Amino acid sequence: MTSISSSKPPFWYWIVCAIALIWNGMGVMQYLGQAYNTDAFRGQYTTEQLELLADTPAWVTAAFALAVFAGVTGALALLLRKKLAYHLLLISLLAVMAQMVYNLFIIDSIAIYGPGAATMTAMVILFAILLLWFSKKAIAKGWIS
Repeated sequence: MTSISSSKPPFWYWIVCAIALIWNGMGVMQYLGQAYNTDAFRGQYTTEQLELLADTPAWVTAAFALAVFAGVTGALALLLRKKLAYHLLLISLLAVMAQMVYNLFIIDSIAIYGPGAATMTAMVILFAILLLWFSKKAIAKGWIS
């Protein structure tokens, strides 16, 4: 019988996991605000932008939901030191990419929402890539099993 050795993660591992959970939790809150069309959500956008959001295809909304819920679940798996985190964060990244293809190339969100859309898009993609890389490194280092 073989045993899998697991080493204790460094202190900063937990900080990264907490940031990942907060970041993805904010994504879940944004998704729920959009899905339930809350006053706080509507207050972030102009009437024209809200109309455009209302016309968003179902596949994009599904990609958004998959990205944020897989991301938050992946962050929880990192906190629980489970390898499943890698697969969940991969799903999250793929869903992010699908959503961003729509936002950047189909509707040109930068022209609609302004230059802040480019910054947010870059941050979302970068965080998804970094979290996937981090989970892979955590597996290689034996921090998660």
